[in-house]
Amino acid sequence: MILEEARKVIRIEAAALERLADAINGEFERAVRLILSSHGRVVVTGMGKSGLIGQKIASTMASTGTPAFFLHPGEAIHGDLGMIIKGDVVIAISNSGETEEVVRILPVIKRLGASLIAVAGNQNSTLAKAGDVFLDISVKEEACPLGLAPTASTTATLAMGDALAVALLQERGFRPEDFALFHPGGSLGKRLITRVSDLMHGEDAIPLVDAAVPMSEALFVITSKGLGITGVTENGALAGIITDGDLRRALGKGIDILHAKACDLMTGKPKRIRGDELAAKALQVMEQHSITSLFVFDNEKDNLPIGVIHLHDLLKAGIA
Repeated sequence: MILEEARKVIRIEAAALERLADAINGEFERAVRLILSSHGRVVVTGMGKSGLIGQKIASTMASTGTPAFFLHPGEAIHGDLGMIIKGDVVIAISNSGETEEVVRILPVIKRLGASLIAVAGNQNSTLAKAGDVFLDISVKEEACPLGLAPTASTTATLAMGDALAVALLQERGFRPEDFALFHPGGSLGKRLITRVSDLMHGEDAIPLVDAAVPMSEALFVITSKGLGITGVTENGALAGIITDGDLRRALGKGIDILHAKACDLMTGKPKRIRGDELAAKALQVMEQHSITSLFVFDNEKDNLPIGVIHLHDLLKAGIA
């Protein structure tokens, strides 16, 4: 019974989202264009559960390139309406479209010279009629069996807000680097800010040997540099790599590695990455090819690496 009720709730909310997707029309595009053309901020307001959803919408917009903040309508009617200025776009949320605190501030929004995007579940409501743009978030039924607690309607509202934020993000040409500016803390910020060149081992720390040197010398470089690898060069260019795995495989084949040359054991065409790439990209390449190191170059045409980055470097930096 419990599991079936849970599945029923999810199915009802999923159906509400399907209906919402089908109902998206030119009004949605008008809302996006209105925000893009404004010279102010986006002010999101709503009461109760709509207010909680509104806070999340404002937060998502603010972190994806659209200046936005949440204004509580109850506080607004007691002085905080001064936070709205001419040129702002107000997104007012009310499923019924008749929430008292929201309806009371509608005339003032107009007098302040702000535009209004009405988000409601009733197109004939006071809020819907007052809006410069109306976004319909009506649902066929709430997931609450009593039909009282906002459930499917709040899910639909949240999805509408996310759709607005993502559409605005795309229209603004928002990039991961821009996103990083607003998320400097934590692992997410590190992934979006840290470059390969910030973590790589450079100059004398790069393990490199000539292809003609004996493996005894190559083993010394592998050990002394502490990365478990060495690059192998031929005619002034990186031609291959020798890893711990190459050594194990050679021993498994019965090769006398102490009397071999570096070129005999190397794996050709080692994976590479540019120093200006995000460190997260290096992790992606390593995972894709099941390797633990990448040689770093200034550009794709360079022959000799400027550094090497190891999986352990990414782990220590909190990228992995």
